[in-house]
Amino acid sequence: MNILIAENESALVAVLQRGFEAENYAVDVAGSAHQAIPMLQKREYQTAIIDLDLPPTEGIAILEFVREKYRYLPTLVLTSCVPVADCVQVLDTGADDLLQKPFAFPELAARVRAIMRRGSRPPEVVLRVEDLELNRVKRTANRGGRGIVLTPREFSLLEYLMQRDGQRASRAEIIEHVWNLSAGTVTNVVDVYINYLRKKIDTKEDCKLIHTVRGVGYKLHSGAHPSKRYTESSLVEAVS
Repeated sequence: MNILIAENESALVAVLQRGFEAENYAVDVAGSAHQAIPMLQKREYQTAIIDLDLPPTEGIAILEFVREKYRYLPTLVLTSCVPVADCVQVLDTGADDLLQKPFAFPELAARVRAIMRRGSRPPEVVLRVEDLELNRVKRTANRGGRGIVLTPREFSLLEYLMQRDGQRASRAEIIEHVWNLSAGTVTNVVDVYINYLRKKIDTKEDCKLIHTVRGVGYKLHSGAHPSKRYTESSLVEAVS
C-alpha cells in the first residue's frame, strides 16, 4: 500500500517512515504543498497523513485539494495543541481523523488502519489469483490453504503484482512502487526478490503464477480469468 506523509519535521519524518515501512507501506514524504500536490496527482495512495503545522497554511491547502480531487482518500491530520475551533475546522474540511502531537506510533498506525476500514469506498481486503490469497489487513498469504511466510518486502512485491493481475510490470515500475526508489536505479534486487517469491509461491511446476516478460519485467497471471478481488462488504455477503 502507498502512503503519503506531508511533514517537514525531519526527526518525525524518520520515525514515521521507518514505522510504516515496517508495516509494508511504500512511503512518500512531502515537505510542502508544492511537493505533496504533484505526488497526489502522479501516484495512487491508500491513505494520507498531513501535518496541519506546515507553514503557513499549507496543511489546510493539501487537505482541501485532497477533498476536492480525491474525495475517497482516507486522510489523517497531525497537529500540535490547537483551539477546539481549529480542530472542528480541520474535520469539517474533510479530515477523517485528527491526532494531537506528541503521540505514540502504534496509536497512529491503528488510527490509519481504522480510517482505511471505514472509508467511503470499501477497501480491497483480500486479493486472490487462482488458489493464491493475500489478506492485506491481516498481512497473511496462503496458496491452496498452505500458509506462506513472507518478509515485509516480499509481501509488498506480491501485493503489487496481484493488484496488476495479468498486467506486465516493468522492473522500473516495481522499483518505484515497492522499493520507493527512482525508476532509473540500477539494481538486480527485483530479480532477487522475484526468485524468493517463486520459491515460496510457485512450488508446483505446472501451476506457476509468476511469469517473466522478456525484456520488460514480470507479471502474475492465472492463465484463466482475471482474479476476483473481495471487499469487506462482499466478504460479509459471502458468509451471510
